[in-house]
Amino acid sequence: MIYQDFVLSLQCHYKMKNTMKSGISLLTVLLVIICASCQPKKKTEPEKETITGDTYTNPLREKGAEPWGVFHEGKYYYTQGSESRIILWETSDITNLDDSLKKPVWIPTDPSNSHHLWAPELHRINNKWYIYFAADDGNMDNHQIYVIENEAATPTEGKFVMKGRIPTDKDNNWAIHASTFEHNGQHYMIWCGWQKRRIDSETQCIYIASMENPWTLSSDRVLISKYEWECQWVNPDGSKTAYPIHVNEAPHFFQPKNKDKVCIFYSASGSWTPYYCVGLLTADANADLLDPASWKKHPTPVFQQEPKNEVFGPGGSSFIPSPDGKECYMLYHARQIPNDAPGAMDSRTPRLQKMEWDKDGMPVLGVPDKAGTKLPKPSGTKTADK
Repeated sequence: MIYQDFVLSLQCHYKMKNTMKSGISLLTVLLVIICASCQPKKKTEPEKETITGDTYTNPLREKGAEPWGVFHEGKYYYTQGSESRIILWETSDITNLDDSLKKPVWIPTDPSNSHHLWAPELHRINNKWYIYFAADDGNMDNHQIYVIENEAATPTEGKFVMKGRIPTDKDNNWAIHASTFEHNGQHYMIWCGWQKRRIDSETQCIYIASMENPWTLSSDRVLISKYEWECQWVNPDGSKTAYPIHVNEAPHFFQPKNKDKVCIFYSASGSWTPYYCVGLLTADANADLLDPASWKKHPTPVFQQEPKNEVFGPGGSSFIPSPDGKECYMLYHARQIPNDAPGAMDSRTPRLQKMEWDKDGMPVLGVPDKAGTKLPKPSGTKTADK
């Protein structure tokens, strides 16, 4: 009845004044009134929905390669390869990176190391944070290893400062994918490097050296792995790089349950191919790690493509515990298409997979899970609403 009375009054008013041509039309007025009266009552803005499920799916992010994670005092700190800066993610739930704190912690200003920032790795050494990464001056043939330091208790706070380039040999050969570990009281650095400058082919090898401190080597580099079976560089469709590239790269230390061995997982063959995979080097725990004879190579990949699950080129493996320490997980990258054409957009995405163990306590990486498969979250994960 209110609307009807109001309409009649409006009609009478407009007939008396005869201003339909110069004023606001009756129809327009009615529409405004009716629409305004139909608006729902204003509600309080809802809080962002929290994740309550006990499962997750891969990939963890829509894009990203060379994933790396560290678990420290209840938080995961995650990073991945970039071109122009280093970013850290902080979260209590490694499967929920998109809703976590994300902060750039290093933007280079020196032209000699401002390009192609590959494979950053965060390490806690002597109560300080260090990030190792590779960078160049715009020419990827000039890649070298750099390290930055942060004295803050939390790596997303404080400030990272450049400690410098880590020369790996007297000829300053190409070097990438630095990682560091401590074993039997000695710190070591492992990385991927060239034996000599590339001419008409490229050979990437795994090297090791002892360390005087987090930014200085204390021994000559020692070659512990060069390609044998790891020599795939041509894609199934025939696309390939301009010259042969034989790849051993991205080495990461891991100690099995029994601690009777030292493991180095590494990535093998061309990353642009579906044949990119994970290889394994092992040495006895009490062996001289700087003696090449101490290392044995597994004759086949220990983690590789699974076409039926649409997972191709898995590699870049690193390892993190579940929050309660009862499980171990592997971070890695892979793609859902067989290959990227060399020089094309990188389609790799970061993924997480639980590891198992054999009867001797050695890690079993298994078969890569298909994207979208629901998987149990790492044991002890606390979601935002718990």
